[in-house]
Amino acid sequence: METVEKERILVIEDEAHIADGIRLNLSIQGFDVKIAQDGIAGLESWRAWNPDLIILDIMLPMIDGFSVLKTIRKEDEKIPVLILSARGDTKDKIKGLKYGVDDYLSKPFDLEEFLLRVDRLLKKKTWFHHDNKDKNLEYKIFKGNAYNFGNNHIDFITFKASCAAGEIVLTEQEIVLLKLFIGNKGKPLSRELLLTAGWGYSKDTTTRTVDNFIVRFRKYFEEKPKNPVYFISRRSVGYVFDHE
Repeated sequence: METVEKERILVIEDEAHIADGIRLNLSIQGFDVKIAQDGIAGLESWRAWNPDLIILDIMLPMIDGFSVLKTIRKEDEKIPVLILSARGDTKDKIKGLKYGVDDYLSKPFDLEEFLLRVDRLLKKKTWFHHDNKDKNLEYKIFKGNAYNFGNNHIDFITFKASCAAGEIVLTEQEIVLLKLFIGNKGKPLSRELLLTAGWGYSKDTTTRTVDNFIVRFRKYFEEKPKNPVYFISRRSVGYVFDHE
């Protein structure tokens, strides 16, 4: 019988009772879990063990969590990282976003919510290896803090945009999709890829979800939503974002 390799989760957490609780609950879900109790041990485990997901505390001995995150992002922009910290104020969340964190959950946390976020991040990871007819193309995520096109300005730190619709606040899913479109300007992206990247949904999820977001983007950013010049449909493929 073929053995299915477990997904690996590295937990960098110095509070033993929290780390043990996380290990137990993730192990029950079928994950292979390793614990590192300080920043240096965390970086060593990340390099040696090649995990699929990192759960990271901020207040760590030796090297703090933000420094760990910065180091990881210099070498790996793709591995999902979830910050799990008692420091839940907006400044820390913004700092985490600037350094490249994928998700941020404050302590104390709800176990069900935590497990759902873990599952979502691991599913999102699969979009880099998505099996479609464009599989030979390398898709990228825009890493900048802001972006301008036409009369539109998007601030990825504050999640705010100045656009044809006025001043708006974008949702997390909208930010993820916009970064994907901008990072792959001029490349057609399939609905399935956009679903996997934005939500971690499987292929049997309705692609109408993506279509609804495109309608929303056109209302936000297009001068004439019914005659779009930025978010363009590609028949039998999906959508492409483009501008001069």
